[in-house]
Amino acid sequence: MLKLHFAPNSRAGRIVWLLEELELPYEINKMAFHPKDLKSDEHRERHPLGRVPVLDDGDIRIYESGAIVEYVLERHKNGGLKPAVDSSDYPDYLQWFHYCEGMVMPPINTIIVQTILLPPERQDETVLGQAQRLLAKSLAPVNEALEGKDYLIGDFSAADIMLGHSCFMSNRLGCVAEEMTNLKSYVQRITERPAFKTAIEMQ
Repeated sequence: MLKLHFAPNSRAGRIVWLLEELELPYEINKMAFHPKDLKSDEHRERHPLGRVPVLDDGDIRIYESGAIVEYVLERHKNGGLKPAVDSSDYPDYLQWFHYCEGMVMPPINTIIVQTILLPPERQDETVLGQAQRLLAKSLAPVNEALEGKDYLIGDFSAADIMLGHSCFMSNRLGCVAEEMTNLKSYVQRITERPAFKTAIEMQ
């Protein structure tokens, strides 16, 4: 059975969401989002930097949320939740699947560091402002791409699990402007999915 090493309020939520959407059996090793768990010798054997998610599949161990999503889809669901390679939707699927980590998550990471992880005396308003502006710019093309669509490529796909999770986090951080109506509606649709609710209830 698949075993997911998980900590709340992290990218590991994407993997719970994926496994729930696919209705695959799995077990959870839930850890605190704290160095005492994540930086322990036991967990560093799973991930050299002490991060989550980490997925165990028998003798196979893999980390990085995007890699885990692709692995699960190919090994356990015959490519489910993704268009065929020769589909006209496939290029857009690939783009949005990777857009989250390339463009959206870097400023989110900075915002979280500057508002949550650092003590007040070490927070930098200039750095925070730069990250907030960059995140807004990064979300604008997503808002445009969702015009007339329920999901990124029309039908729900793993690109929505990757980028949709980042959009949800952006909204929770107060970084999705009210005028981004397509994105606001998209986040609402995501949060109403039963599999997403299950994933977030584990947070």
